[in-house]
Amino acid sequence: MNTSYDKNTAVVVLPPVRNGRLQNAGLRAWLARSDLTCEPEPVELLARVCGELGQPYPEQGFAALRMWGQTSDRPTNWISAADPVYLEPRLDHLCLHALRRVGVKPKDMRALIDHLQDTLSAGGEFGFARLGSYSYVSAQQPFATASVPAYVVDQQVPNDYLPSGDGADRHRNLQSEIEMALHDHDVNQARVGRGEQPVNSLWLWGAGVAPQQTTRAQPPLFSDDALLTGYWYSGTGVAEPWLGNIAACLDESVAGFIAETPEFDNDPGLLERCLLELRAALRSKRLNRLILLFRDGVRADVVRSQALRVWRRDDALLAEVKSQ
Repeated sequence: MNTSYDKNTAVVVLPPVRNGRLQNAGLRAWLARSDLTCEPEPVELLARVCGELGQPYPEQGFAALRMWGQTSDRPTNWISAADPVYLEPRLDHLCLHALRRVGVKPKDMRALIDHLQDTLSAGGEFGFARLGSYSYVSAQQPFATASVPAYVVDQQVPNDYLPSGDGADRHRNLQSEIEMALHDHDVNQARVGRGEQPVNSLWLWGAGVAPQQTTRAQPPLFSDDALLTGYWYSGTGVAEPWLGNIAACLDESVAGFIAETPEFDNDPGLLERCLLELRAALRSKRLNRLILLFRDGVRADVVRSQALRVWRRDDALLAEVKSQ
């Protein structure tokens, strides 16, 4: 699936499947017969998709691509993504918590970003802005940032992912100023009062400028993910929002496609419905191959001939973990 992608293959990003989340025994047996693997560490979603398609993975400019996906217009300036995080001080290190996954109210993020704009942008060196559910930092002079989003670093030590060497000082200085400005903000005091983690920092990542638009052979994309959508726009690809089910994606595509279920919808019912529709599409020869990328790192490579593996009825990756 490189310059001419496989038009009989669907790549689908699905909710987590491990630890017995899939209760349908028939579907579990069907998946167990496929080629199952699991990523040992979290991987950024666009990297997983590009790897499956053989598409070039950007070296920089992820924030600009994400904004492109939000607005349908190519940004022309240097920008960095700025995602809300909680840096938890532990005995001998910090632990990062990616807060978009647990939710930050839009009005709270608006207040925090407005406060940073009022506090830190007076000299014109930096600018802070919120667009939809995402936040960004612009700068007159580019500086180094992390290369991966906060969800890849969730529950880990952030230092291992931060920029180092030449150009890292401006990142560290801005990060310190952001943390001081957010420390006692009313939004964070209210969050702590409700038993929630405060937004005590922003994770700056994916900085750069958007690439020039080019033409790549890409299957149609059905996704609400702004970064995926922006990448598709950068290659003049067809990108539409998630249509709610696999059947609708099949109806809208004449060949293969890429589909992503909503990022925070981990409903096992959605997982089962999608798998039933995908299995039916494979059995009816509407598709010849499925690449299923589950959000917990599991990958399933499914073709019809695997139905002959009748001795496989379950897999350790799918089985429910028994409590001791």
